[in-house]
Amino acid sequence: MAQAQRDLAVVIGLEVHIQLETDTKIFCDCSTEPADEANTQTCPVCLGLPGSLPVLNEAAVEAAVKVGKAIDADIPEETRFHRKNYYYPDLPKNFQITQYDEPICQDGRIEFSVESERRSVGIRRAHLEEDPGSLRHKGGSIDTAEYTLVDYNRAGVPLMEVVTEPDFRGPGEVRSFLSKLEEVLEYLDVFDAARDGSLRIDANLSVVEADALDGGIDEDRLAAANRTEVKNISSHKGAQKALSYEAQRQKNAIKRGREVQQETRHWDESRGITVSMRSKEEEKDYRYFREADLPPLQVSNWKDQVEIPELPDARRERFQGEYGLSAEAADKLTSTKQVADFYEAVTSEFDPDLAATWVADELLGELNYRDMTITDITDRLGEVTRLVELVAEEEITAKNAREVVLRGMLDDGHDPDIIVEREGLGKTGGDAVETVVEQVIDQNPGAVEDFHAGESGALNYLVGQVMQATGGSADPGEVNQLLREQL
Repeated sequence: MAQAQRDLAVVIGLEVHIQLETDTKIFCDCSTEPADEANTQTCPVCLGLPGSLPVLNEAAVEAAVKVGKAIDADIPEETRFHRKNYYYPDLPKNFQITQYDEPICQDGRIEFSVESERRSVGIRRAHLEEDPGSLRHKGGSIDTAEYTLVDYNRAGVPLMEVVTEPDFRGPGEVRSFLSKLEEVLEYLDVFDAARDGSLRIDANLSVVEADALDGGIDEDRLAAANRTEVKNISSHKGAQKALSYEAQRQKNAIKRGREVQQETRHWDESRGITVSMRSKEEEKDYRYFREADLPPLQVSNWKDQVEIPELPDARRERFQGEYGLSAEAADKLTSTKQVADFYEAVTSEFDPDLAATWVADELLGELNYRDMTITDITDRLGEVTRLVELVAEEEITAKNAREVVLRGMLDDGHDPDIIVEREGLGKTGGDAVETVVEQVIDQNPGAVEDFHAGESGALNYLVGQVMQATGGSADPGEVNQLLREQL
């Protein structure tokens, strides 16, 4: 078969580096908070000075155990650290303390959805390690910069590296997986997506003939296909873009009869391309050996002692069963742990459907429009609850609550009762509405005639006139009923 006619498929495996949320670095007491000035959050340990010794951060280990439980991984009786020897320009001791053949988490699994289809990806390992520092390329990108500066503030920040099996068959699957992984990590409270550089992805991508995947992966043919490692990916969208580009680049090379080089490539987000960095290292190049300054770590009993919260899938199912929500509403309301907590606080006082409408549709919609998140208003739960109460007690109309009160609360920071009083939004009802209805009928004889002639739009026009005359404070259902009665 001609090369141009070969059916080609993509095989992808990921190495996801996650910054764990701890107050201090993994082997010293330096702060993990971002600093305005370079090289100010360092000490002899994270600078690798002679005679300094690492001391393991217990909080990082606990976070790793939580992740292991969440992905249903095996946590062995004993785990240990190793030195990974390689030239790191941003790790001054010139090796990285990591875990090699005895990681803290092994053989896990994460399930996620891609276009409503359920997928499962194996997690080969998840291990603890220290982060290198950061390089600042001046006058260009990594391959064009005039010079590069090194900031060691990040050196020693605790990372967890999640290594998947080569179970992905396209960039879209990768993006969906990363969203689910991030969602689980946030529920565990071990990760902050808002931190710069908190999630970084290296992806190994191979292009093989499609029949190599029949009935599973043909390991020999996969090993024979040269793969590239794409580095410097920092977002879900970036991963999809980078891997789409790299997959097409490799397919084009194969179809033209060229060999794909096994190499490490850099994702240049500004140009939307991958560029060659160096030949791909092999395991032997890292010369792993045990870290003599850290004893073996025994944490198998932690799996029973460390508790994890209800995870997103379980909470989604509970919301549907306990509150009778649709799958779509449950998805929105469990998108983050903070949103789910906020909803449950509101629904503890009001009907679940009413609470879902105001949190999932109205509140989240207005926050998204303003580029805000639920975390920006968690201290205003009482005000949101009061707004829902005003609607539930029919003291204001839903329209005014949404278009005037809620927007005023978010834009001006005012209390809902103050906005209602200031704007005169107290609901008009009873005799006052009936009087306005009579006036509108008298003032619009043409519309009345159209209504009696069977024109459907006439009634809507009259309802609109009454709502305008009452400043939107009348109940539309009551107005509709009164108009029908009087007409």
